[in-house]
Amino acid sequence: MEAATNGSEKQIPIADPTKETLDCRNASKVGMNGKDTTKEEELLPQVINKPRKTGLYLFVMNIRHVLKLDELGLEIMRIAVPAALALAADPLASLVDTAFIGRLGSVEIAAVGVSIAIFNQVSKVCIYPLVSVTTSFVAEEDAIISESIEEEKSNDLEKASPIDSSESKNKGCNASYLVTECTNLPQREFKKRYIPSVSSALIVGGVLGLVQAIFLIFAAKMVLQLMGVNSGSPMLAPALRYLTLRSLGAPAVLLSLAMQGVFRGFKDTKTPLYATVAGDITNIILDPILMFVFHLGVTGAAIAHVISQYLITVILFCRLWQQVDVVPPSIKALKLNRFLRCGFLLLARVIAVTFCVTLAASLAAHQGPVIMAAFQICLQLWLATSLLADGLAVAGQAVLACAFAKKDHHKVVTATARVLQLSIVLGMALTLLLGAGMQFGAGIFTKDINVIKIIHKGIPFVAGTQTINSLAFVFDGVNFGASDYTYSAYSMVAVAAISIPCLIYLSSHHGFIGIWIALTIYMSLRTFASILRMGAARGPWNFLRR
Repeated sequence: MEAATNGSEKQIPIADPTKETLDCRNASKVGMNGKDTTKEEELLPQVINKPRKTGLYLFVMNIRHVLKLDELGLEIMRIAVPAALALAADPLASLVDTAFIGRLGSVEIAAVGVSIAIFNQVSKVCIYPLVSVTTSFVAEEDAIISESIEEEKSNDLEKASPIDSSESKNKGCNASYLVTECTNLPQREFKKRYIPSVSSALIVGGVLGLVQAIFLIFAAKMVLQLMGVNSGSPMLAPALRYLTLRSLGAPAVLLSLAMQGVFRGFKDTKTPLYATVAGDITNIILDPILMFVFHLGVTGAAIAHVISQYLITVILFCRLWQQVDVVPPSIKALKLNRFLRCGFLLLARVIAVTFCVTLAASLAAHQGPVIMAAFQICLQLWLATSLLADGLAVAGQAVLACAFAKKDHHKVVTATARVLQLSIVLGMALTLLLGAGMQFGAGIFTKDINVIKIIHKGIPFVAGTQTINSLAFVFDGVNFGASDYTYSAYSMVAVAAISIPCLIYLSSHHGFIGIWIALTIYMSLRTFASILRMGAARGPWNFLRR
């Protein structure tokens, strides 16, 4: 947080619009060489000069330009669209899985729903902190190393000024790597760069994947019982088979997600998209073959998913191998302590985030296969569409991280306003799409009349909360771009502390509807916590008061 707020209060000049500069590497040159190459979009110059007590005006600032494809709009679109498609591809593939499994019966789909909830909970706890910090670290190191290589090639006598080590120590998780630490690393004759965080992410992701696989394979039955699938339940056998087999793909899942974080740091969201689509298409093709042709049922669905995840990992690794040197010159060069320091903050946050959804799935499972089947279908739709907003979140994080790094507060407010306004537009569109789609398309996922009736009861919640959900996801990207990790962690723990009792109480008194009311409360509180931070102009938004 201090890295985002402490610094010169000098007014940032608006650069010549003929200069090309939206890339983060060029942004890093501002701080190192003193060259301002910023290209501003249309904005009143006094927007930052005038002190403000609140940041709520960002929701309406330049709102007429929300859909305008100006330079800022194009920059956001170039990052957001491939990222959103990649993020949405896996949930959409899960929807196809759900549709195929639904043909097997309500017991099977309920069993798979519980297993997926467990697998996703463990995966997110392991990988989400790693992916978030990897994107930021790779972007910083790539900018520093790229500039160092360019300067050596051009024999530029003016080198980037080193960051004071005492200042860096005080910045904790939000600090960049020391310039000298990155530029002194051997770059092996400019053929392939070595970026420390790339190797660190691969090692941490691989180790965590193996730990997750071992844990789920040996503790599958115990975890399923904790989720409400007891030994007498008809869901136990298919759930146990699916979870055990899918656990074999955990190393591939975590490695692929770690590499997606690396490519985002390179501002490359197309490569993860291509790899994810290739893997998901393979999954969709293999599903009916293994499930119905070879009569493997839920076992076939699990095998198809594992094969697709390893394919994604191989594609991403081959592409990454071509771009950078992934072999560290020494253990010391890995800087694993940085991942651990920043990861613990985000670990607390992701546990709070995912625990609420996992608890909701557990409470639904306790109410029987029919309720759980309906909840699983509604949850997959809820998450698949809402995750489209994560594309905007990725774009917001990338743009804001660059803007905060060079103290470009004009760019901070314009980019924040744009992504927040776009999230509202996206949420409203998703509400209309889901409202109509669930009313007439529930039969795609199941033929059980009782399950379909319950799904229809969830439409007001699944469709009606899309705007709130979109804002919550985009605010995640805004907060991470502003390096506000501490507040993000503490506020989410507070939100979970309120939401968990609501889930337990409302589910016991109102069943299926009660669970969705509690999830609505959870997402509303999550969004409110971020609005409160920005609205109060505190933390990284403190510059609005000056």
